[in-house]
Amino acid sequence: MSRKQKRTLARILIAAVLAAGAWLAPLDGVWKLAAFAVPYLVIGYDVLWGSLRNILHGQVFDEMFLMSVATLGAFAIGEYPEAAAVMLFYQVGELFQSIAVGKSRRSIAALMDIRPDHAVVLRGKEEVTLPPDEVQLGEILMIRPGDRVPLDGEIIEGSTTVNTSALTGESLPVDKSAGDKVVSGSVNLTGVVRVRVESIYAESTVARILELVERAAEKKARAENFITRFAKYYTPCVVIGAVLLALLPPLLNLGEWNIWIERALIFLVISCPCALVISVPLTFFGGIGGASREGILIKGANDLETLAQVDTVVFDKTGTLTKGVFAVNAIHPEHLTEAALLDIAAAAESYSSHPVAESIVAAHHGHIDKSRVGKITELAGLGLEAVIDGEPLYVGNAALMEKVGAEWHECHLSGTVIHLARKGEYLGHIVISDELKPDAAAAVAALRTLGVKRTVMLTGDNEKAAQAAAKESGVDEYHAGLLPAQKVEHVEALLRTGCKLAFVGDGINDAPVLTRADVGIAMGALGSDAAIESADVVLMDDKPSKLPAAIRLSRRTMRIVKQNIAFALLVKGALLLLGAVGIANMWTAVFGDVGVTVLAILNAMRAMKKLPPMNDKIRQNT
Repeated sequence: MSRKQKRTLARILIAAVLAAGAWLAPLDGVWKLAAFAVPYLVIGYDVLWGSLRNILHGQVFDEMFLMSVATLGAFAIGEYPEAAAVMLFYQVGELFQSIAVGKSRRSIAALMDIRPDHAVVLRGKEEVTLPPDEVQLGEILMIRPGDRVPLDGEIIEGSTTVNTSALTGESLPVDKSAGDKVVSGSVNLTGVVRVRVESIYAESTVARILELVERAAEKKARAENFITRFAKYYTPCVVIGAVLLALLPPLLNLGEWNIWIERALIFLVISCPCALVISVPLTFFGGIGGASREGILIKGANDLETLAQVDTVVFDKTGTLTKGVFAVNAIHPEHLTEAALLDIAAAAESYSSHPVAESIVAAHHGHIDKSRVGKITELAGLGLEAVIDGEPLYVGNAALMEKVGAEWHECHLSGTVIHLARKGEYLGHIVISDELKPDAAAAVAALRTLGVKRTVMLTGDNEKAAQAAAKESGVDEYHAGLLPAQKVEHVEALLRTGCKLAFVGDGINDAPVLTRADVGIAMGALGSDAAIESADVVLMDDKPSKLPAAIRLSRRTMRIVKQNIAFALLVKGALLLLGAVGIANMWTAVFGDVGVTVLAILNAMRAMKKLPPMNDKIRQNT
């Protein structure tokens, strides 16, 4: 509890004791007034002063004005205990609100802990400690165990284990060594490493994430905008209604003045829109905070609201449903062993930086004797010719095999097929493919369980690879061989059907589609400028399973928002009617204002809770 909250709690307790004493004391007349005025001023002086200050600044119709008029009016008609009680319970409601907001802010503040305090830079033989925003591109950082990585970069010396949980929500540490990338905000756990800086602080992962979170509250959802407009017109209307309730019946000889003035004051207390004005933004704030703890960054309440309505999900393939890393999937020799075929292929590809060549070399897992390798000739669009052990070896596609007269054959597996031939003799082929992520199929199945009607995969990959990935992941349909502009065309065609569409991409080459979709979701976006700029939601790791979690979080938040709106309007509507006809007293009014607000706040706090497992009951309710 903050210092301010402790002071408020102390005031509430003091005022409660003083009010109880005034209630029990056998006082009358001016002494009774004085006895209740003391606890009233102890607990309500800030409300009275705030109301006066707002009136002087032209802001008349707010909750402070309503509370001030209602309680001062109660004093005027001799209802001293009710006046003090209304102000006391109002402050109890405000304390609950403050605690709830504080809890939500702390959940987001936990994410803010990723901000690095300093960077240790190697300049010559000296270690210089600087603020991260003073470090230049290309400089070398010394990062010791326990230090937070201050800037994005590449490890050039040393190896370590890195904890990225503050960024991704994933608790499992990741091993890193020379040549690997590290991102700002992660924590170095075990070894001393030297890192070459690849982005200045303003463009680093941590700076962009913090900016995204800080701007989240600025983007209001339609429900929030409705509440803002509602309160703008609602408050003057209820004030006018209370004035008419106090004046018209006595003027029409329907009762005494004090009866109708008391009813008008009760009407004012009940009418305070606190429950709506407080609980709805608080629910969105809690939902965004709860998502951040799961490694899901939602840019604003409007994005959260739209995500809850999604019924069509479109995936990019490479880097989204698949790992985006090529690997040798199969080796099919003709007249050699698998090891021998891989050995000569790795030797031929050992000088190439092409991803396919690198995957073959990586699959070899051994030292390649490059003395065996002679002249290498690149054959554009076909592959290469390499002299291995003094003999020409042809490594490439089917067209190259046709050209050298080798009797090749198709492979039954999908992926990129690299054929090998020597002296016109076909030696076999190696299949290289991009693996599906372990949780991709489960994520698609979970989306279907959540009521997503259509899942689509769009990819620039070939038909065979796309078909295999679509079948393995379980998406409803796929489209292959697409350029980025053609992906946008497909998304626009789907949008014309009237669906609410989310596009999920890796955020690097999918920026146009991320922007065009109703909700753009960037997956595995650590270090990707395009993702954080273009997407509405950022999943901070490479797990497709975070997508169903994001949808569940958004739907839970929207359910709570709707519950609070319906509950507040129904209860207040009923109590306003009862107050106008004289059935509700000031204590009922206190419940109508403070009680409803507290209950709505407690309900709103559920948006911050961790998601439970997706069991059958949750599936039915989502």
